[in-house]
Amino acid sequence: MVEKILTVQNRAGIHARPAAIIAQTSNNFESEITLTRDDATVNAKSIMGVIAMGAGYNTQLVLNVEGPDETEAASVIEDLFNSKFEEE
Repeated sequence: MVEKILTVQNRAGIHARPAAIIAQTSNNFESEITLTRDDATVNAKSIMGVIAMGAGYNTQLVLNVEGPDETEAASVIEDLFNSKFEEE
């Protein structure tokens, strides 16, 4: 299992567009991928789940990836967060 702490760096936070990008990217991998904020854990492959977290600017999330392609999946999703979902 790969676990990473990710910070929402884009000013608008995780709204529909970034949530769709996270879900679409996550669905490219076989591994189970979850995001956790406080006590709420959601499936990163679900757009609605990702939006429902209400993660605003500077929110920290815990990414957990478990499966055959976990290392690559975690790295690609971390890159999405670091690129601010190409919004800025």
